[in-house]
Amino acid sequence: MWARVAASIAGFALLLLGATSPANAQAAKHAYPRPASLEAFRMASPAEEVALARSAAPTAISADAEILVLGPTGYEPAAKGRNGFVCLVQRAWASGFNDREFWNPRNRSPICLNPAAAQSVLPPYLELTRWVIAGVPTDQLLARTKAAWAKGIGAPKTGAMSYMMSKGGYLNDANTHWHPHVMFYFLRTNAAALGANLKGSPVMGGGDDLDPVSVFFVLVPKWSDGASAMDMN
Repeated sequence: MWARVAASIAGFALLLLGATSPANAQAAKHAYPRPASLEAFRMASPAEEVALARSAAPTAISADAEILVLGPTGYEPAAKGRNGFVCLVQRAWASGFNDREFWNPRNRSPICLNPAAAQSVLPPYLELTRWVIAGVPTDQLLARTKAAWAKGIGAPKTGAMSYMMSKGGYLNDANTHWHPHVMFYFLRTNAAALGANLKGSPVMGGGDDLDPVSVFFVLVPKWSDGASAMDMN
């Protein structure tokens, strides 16, 4: 979802189900209408993925966080944590069912979730990843996700937030690593309730009709390594 929001301010594409199907017409709008092989989505080594995951947040946070890496059937623990945070590199299917880059194999979105988000927002993404790797058809991905939402699965806990402050990320083809930012998760919330998306407001984001979770984010002036990000457009 957050990758989609970033792209609109600076992506789940449907698989082709047949030449005359409605899904085919929708897939035509997407840059990557078909999934690549699993290997295209994986990184060169677990060590490289661990380093990129940790770069999502300042070292004071990520050094003691649990780290997950993408394996052959889903995300696997690569390092134990001590502070309740979980860092990982999300792939393009985190971006939302309407995102045109849902199957973009270049996507690498480092993120560190605080304990509240790791316990509530993260599990549905991990389950979705297992379904994607297992080859579950896109219409079933959507149906399963909607069923989970109907049960309240994925509802953010109070205080759920995350960090995306990595210089090494690749959020989408238009904006690559974009700006460093922090994100806050709510059940579907009107942007006006936070003063978001208004002229001069530092708060951006919201939600969409498919997803019951609204994500609001605030740009920060530095990358996770302390380097200034103020020279970005």
